[in-house]
Amino acid sequence: MSSDQQVREPADSSQAADVAHRKRFVNGKSLEALALPIAWLAVVILFGVLRPSTFLTTANMSSILASQAVLVVVTLALVVVLTCGDYDLSVASVVGLSGMLIAILNVNHGVPIGVAILVALAAGLLVGFVNGLFVVLLEIDSLIVTLGMSTFVSGVVLWISDSNTISGISPDLVQPVIVWRILGVPLEFYYAMIIALGVWYVFRFMPLGRRLLVVGRNREVSRLSGIRVGAVRWGALMVSGLIAAFGGVLYVGTSGAAGPTSGLELLLPAFAAAFLGATTINPGRFNAWGTVIAVYFLVTGITGLQLLGAQSFVQNLFYGAALIAAVSFSQVVRRRRAAGTQ
Repeated sequence: MSSDQQVREPADSSQAADVAHRKRFVNGKSLEALALPIAWLAVVILFGVLRPSTFLTTANMSSILASQAVLVVVTLALVVVLTCGDYDLSVASVVGLSGMLIAILNVNHGVPIGVAILVALAAGLLVGFVNGLFVVLLEIDSLIVTLGMSTFVSGVVLWISDSNTISGISPDLVQPVIVWRILGVPLEFYYAMIIALGVWYVFRFMPLGRRLLVVGRNREVSRLSGIRVGAVRWGALMVSGLIAAFGGVLYVGTSGAAGPTSGLELLLPAFAAAFLGATTINPGRFNAWGTVIAVYFLVTGITGLQLLGAQSFVQNLFYGAALIAAVSFSQVVRRRRAAGTQ
């Protein structure tokens, strides 16, 4: 055997081993990406078999899809900020502020519902702007700033509402949100899907989406690459506030009323769904469709357990456990992807 053949054979063996390793990595990544949708389908089948007369009904499926539209929107607002490496604990309180402003303006002062909605959306933008002011300009940790903002906004809602629930929202909002339907499903579900589609499009096809991802992964490298890191982070916080405020519009459109604590219950489920969604479709990244699947996977499990007779506290147990499991799993996925690309 010639010396050239001896050199070529080890090189060929090394190349074949590298190709095999990459194939295993790709196959494993594909399985991870589909794990949650498969688990969701399994949960649907399980509860469909256990409770066919109540779970597998058009009314129940419509209720599941529509009832979580607000949570989908709030989680997408959170995902925008999480992608660029920050946190926004104020999203749930912005839902309450948005809803209460609409109720006060429309019910108590007779302001047209369209104008009231615009004011609510502007309030969400303002909250995001103030968050960015402290996080970007004063360089205070986003966790601290948005936690304080959440408490502050909740206090504002209590103040302007005088701690009262305000009902009687105009039918011009209630009907396009919960009354009008397509294929038996209220339009609020489709509004949430439009927001998801928009977030997905930005993340997938627009330079802004890539900038968010790069900033979230390494801010110093982003600065050296010419990305205006502060502007990206500030913009993400403002967009988060705007989307959360739209969640408030859907919230009052669904219930026809706004209370002093409306929306606050959405914070833990939103975090659970955001991190769980980062384990599917595009594992290791916060993404729009993973978020949607995570929200409906969680609510499907909770609904099924409640139909089996579980008490209401199962919801807190489910969301808390899902958050811990999702964060743990996302860390494992991130380490495996890093090892697989080496």
